[in-house]
Amino acid sequence: MNGMKWDEKDFEVFSIEGLEPRMEALISTVRPKLEALGGHFEHYFSSVLGEEFHPHVARHARRKVNPPKDTWVAWSTSSRGYKSLPHFQIGLFGSKVFVILALVYELPGKEMMADRLLEDTELFDSLPGQFIVSGDHMSPEASPVHEDGGDEVIRLLERLKTVKKGEFLVGRHIPREEAVRMSEKEFLALAEDTFDRLLPVYRSLTGRK
Repeated sequence: MNGMKWDEKDFEVFSIEGLEPRMEALISTVRPKLEALGGHFEHYFSSVLGEEFHPHVARHARRKVNPPKDTWVAWSTSSRGYKSLPHFQIGLFGSKVFVILALVYELPGKEMMADRLLEDTELFDSLPGQFIVSGDHMSPEASPVHEDGGDEVIRLLERLKTVKKGEFLVGRHIPREEAVRMSEKEFLALAEDTFDRLLPVYRSLTGRK
């Protein structure tokens, strides 16, 4: 295993045709790195947030035909799962690595969390310009966090509040070409910096200011 450093083989997994061949490559190539990241940042989140966090590496167990187009490790306060809670993720599509805080459509109480963030939108003003927001965890597409003067953030939070399938993701996307050039140390430092900057958002939406 190549530690927690990304290389071209990790991204090439998503070009392999067929569910079984892609899953075999994903399990042997990418999953060990996600598991290592899971253990590494488990201690970080538990330490900085004062609550036990648990890593969850995507298993893609429900897939029967279509191969996964992305994969990830998520951290939440539950040992049983993460989709019903605000959670942090590191993962990759064929074109990029993502380091994000996510609220997905399965999350109960997301209306109240959206309201908390809508009352605290200045948190997003302080995020670096290379941060992104998205309303769809299944798509690699995203918008700059300051797009339209921050109106995109408000639009996505309103959608999170009012639309059953609404989602809200915020964090960093690292293009494939950049990710493979980074050393393990450089990537871990960038990921930790990203999470550091997202902690105030997490505290706000969970009411833990």
